[in-house]
Amino acid sequence: MTRTTDVPALDPTDPEGAIAAAAKRCSNWGRWGAEDVLGTLNFLTEDKRVEGARLVRRGVTFSLSQRFDADGPQKGWRRRTNPVHTMLDTGTDAERGVQGFPHGIGGADDVIAMPLQASTQWDGLGHIFDHGDAWNGRRAGDVVTSLGDAVTGIETVADRMAGRGVLLDVGRAIGEQFGTPGELPDGFAITPAHLEATIAAQGGTARVGRGDLLCVRTGQLTRARRSLAAGTGWGDYAGGPAPGLSFTTADWLHATEIAGVATDTWGFEVRPNEFDVAFQPLHQVAIPHIGLFLGELWDLDALAADCADDGVWEFSLTAAPLPVTGAVGAPVNPIAVK
Repeated sequence: MTRTTDVPALDPTDPEGAIAAAAKRCSNWGRWGAEDVLGTLNFLTEDKRVEGARLVRRGVTFSLSQRFDADGPQKGWRRRTNPVHTMLDTGTDAERGVQGFPHGIGGADDVIAMPLQASTQWDGLGHIFDHGDAWNGRRAGDVVTSLGDAVTGIETVADRMAGRGVLLDVGRAIGEQFGTPGELPDGFAITPAHLEATIAAQGGTARVGRGDLLCVRTGQLTRARRSLAAGTGWGDYAGGPAPGLSFTTADWLHATEIAGVATDTWGFEVRPNEFDVAFQPLHQVAIPHIGLFLGELWDLDALAADCADDGVWEFSLTAAPLPVTGAVGAPVNPIAVK
């Protein structure tokens, strides 16, 4: 069913006004009580998890995670670096007999240092604020301090991210219009009309509704991989121009009552943003006001190819974040099963 919302035309000169108006229209504050820490994950009920489990037909699995290594796309913006992997014990140590273990046993051990949003991840509800307000109307300083997020830390949802997944391959559905089949150009804003057109093109298994975990493929990661294969690096994949969701999708995201939404881009929303002067305005509505969990840097290519082959765009999805206590975002290895 096509959803229509009465959304004012976007005025690129007035981000403050547009954000305030969208926040008021789309607010879920108080919907699940003053103490709520789950936001839209309240929509992901036990029945929705059963629905997701019933979608397993072939037992085929897809990891939707990019790699976690030093060759990732991060360039140091706000101290976001790629993971640094270091060995603590190695096979060489075992061969040399320097580990101190008895009867010939040896082993290897390692450590990793990384920002929690260096690769495939979920944004938690303590990640973004609006004028000092966090999810559900709490003051940001009462939620996140130097000790971490004491209220909506990512560990509070570690057992929630499992249910019905659905993929909208917008890159495939409308990319041909731009001479790039399967991909949207950087700076392309995906509107509610584009999302609904993709649902219509993909058919009944692409319906989107309450409690779903939605994946939106733009094709930008595919393009970045071509650049890597050509030896020219990641380019501006991390933080540069990108296709993504338009600010005008805030009402659609609210109306569909999805539990979470993830894309194959660094920042989820279109970049450059649609206002003259702005930084991630859709985040400013979606996280602190809708209470919506946002996934970024997901790898949707192999899943998209399979969905196109069999015409089935829904699947069982488990995407539990690493339960780092007090974290405002966390790595994830999402697993789709068809």
